[in-house]
Formats: sequence, structure tokens, C-alpha cells
Amino acid sequence: MRKMDGFMHGVNLGGWLSQFDRYDTAHFEGFITEKDFADIAALGLDHVRIPVDYVVLEEEDGTPKEDGYRYLDRCAAWCGRYHLSMIIDLHKTYGYSFDPLDDTDKTAFFRDAALQERFFTLWERIADRYGKKSDCVAFELLNEIISPSIEEEWNGIAIKAIQRIRSKAPASWIIFGGVMYNAVVSVPHLAETDDPKVAYTFHCYEPLAFTHQGAYWVKGMPSNFRIDYPDSITHYRDVTHTVSPDLAGAIYDDAYSDLSDLSPEFFERLFAPALETAAARNIPLYCGEYGVIDLADDVSRINWVKDICSIFDKYGIGRSYWNYREKDFGIVNMKDARRKELVSYL
Repeated sequence: MRKMDGFMHGVNLGGWLSQFDRYDTAHFEGFITEKDFADIAALGLDHVRIPVDYVVLEEEDGTPKEDGYRYLDRCAAWCGRYHLSMIIDLHKTYGYSFDPLDDTDKTAFFRDAALQERFFTLWERIADRYGKKSDCVAFELLNEIISPSIEEEWNGIAIKAIQRIRSKAPASWIIFGGVMYNAVVSVPHLAETDDPKVAYTFHCYEPLAFTHQGAYWVKGMPSNFRIDYPDSITHYRDVTHTVSPDLAGAIYDDAYSDLSDLSPEFFERLFAPALETAAARNIPLYCGEYGVIDLADDVSRINWVKDICSIFDKYGIGRSYWNYREKDFGIVNMKDARRKELVSYL
């Protein structure tokens, strides 16, 4: 299967230009600095995925914000200095947010031509500014489409966005994923394209009961719920059902009924349809987010990362760990020995 060279072993810089606690200069100047890029390179990683919200790059009326673009300019300069690549991930666009704590309509954008045109225009600006850096800057169209009901609409929007970007950035990698929060099972339903620099992306936090244990934003998740990894699938099914059926996820699929324990084989089977689709279409696969909440114990976090990354390595899937700093998943505050061990698998 084809690979995205330069985008194989990365980490997300979530919480900086997206999902920030406050919108002010002090945060944008201090949350991530040049030293972080130097440290990421020293960890042996090759790229950063940079989630950015539209509000950093444009006013509510669509007027570009030059100050916001300067942060991305700085990222590109630092990446060049430390031999890193970067993915500009549009995490939220005007008219659409994946955030479960945001009660806005999650389908309106996909049926509104005016909102879509603004989305295309924003991407044309980004592509015009960074398209000349196609050797080290890639573009990810939009983070985590939620509703399966707009799958067809999103595919059409994605193809049109690729065409609009190509007028400004003919050689840059363009990445897009599917519905159900970028679920890996949505990859086979992504639009086909003969563009040679397009990659399919997915996110993986399976089993959710483990990776999001105690998460305050997950419906039905008790704050004191804890579970280790690995363990038997039977135990995970029993405990997850007791906590909340909404957390079921892939572990309830009959495809895993013959597995005794969660293991690399679980992820290999989970990814199989996506791998088959990518191979048949000769399109690289990229996992833009995967990770474990910091409420889990470090040994279990490392075990999970080791298992999932073994399958990434086996099939040449590029990936970016969520998250570098804070956002309940950060690796920066792990003890040195544990962090070094976890990062060795990323």
C-alpha cells in the first residue's frame, strides 16, 4: 500500500489553535513554542498535525485574519528548522463543529451552498499561502464529520474542495475522512478520486470504554470508571454494557467473537475493510487521531499504543497521536521513562 512519506510518525498539537480555553495572544504565543518543535523532533517523530479553527484565520464575516495566519507561518518555519512536516487540519469551519458540547446543528453545513462556498474560499486562501511547501505541508479538509445521513453530501463537498485547492496547490497532499467521527468503518464509503496526492484518514479510539474512561464529555461515562488494557473482550463487553450501551463500539461486532483478548489482531480486523479499500484504490491511509486519556494508568496506555501501532507499522499507515499537551490526553506530563517508552511506538 502507498505511504505518505514524511507523515508516518506524528503528534497532534490540539488545544493550541483549536479547542483552546481562551482566545488571546498570551495563549497563542505561549501554549506551543519553538522549543516544542525541537522537542518533538528530538523524540524521533517526523510531523505534527495542527488542528486550527476558522476563527483563528478569519473574522465572522469571512475577512482573513493576518495575525492568525502568522501562527501557521511560524509553524512552517519551525518545521523547516527541525526537519518536520505539518498537516493543517481545519478542525472547525464556519457553520460546522464536531464538538459534542456544542449543540449546533451538525448537518446544516452539508446542505447549505453558501456555507460550503465560504469553506472552499478558506481552503483556497490556505492553499495559496502554503501550496509552495508541498514537500512538507499537507491539508486535511475537515475534522470528524458526525452524521451518517450526510455521507453523500460530504463526499461531493470533499471532491469539490480538492478541485478548488488544486488550482492553488497542485502537488500538496490532501487528506479527508468519513462520517461517524471519522470512523475507520466509513473509509470504504469515501469518494473515489484519481488524484495521486489524496489520502484517506480515520480516527481510532477503540475500545472507547478504555481510551475515554472517566471522560466528562462522553455521554453515559461515569467520572470514576476505570478499566485496564489488555483484558478479555468478554470482560469489556460486560463492563461496557453495565456502564452504558452507548459506549459499545466495535467490541460488540460479531467479527471479534472468536477473539479471547484485545490484542493487535483486534485492530487488524477492525482496519481490514479500510486497508482493502485503500489498496484497491492505491490511496494511502492515515490515522489522524488515536490516543488514551490520561486518567488511564500509564502501563495500560503504553500497552494499547504498542498494539495499535504494531498494525500501523505492519501496513504502512501514517498516524498522529492525540495529544502532545493537555486536552486530557497529553504526553508531555508523563514521567520521563513512561513517556519515552510510549513515544518509542508512535
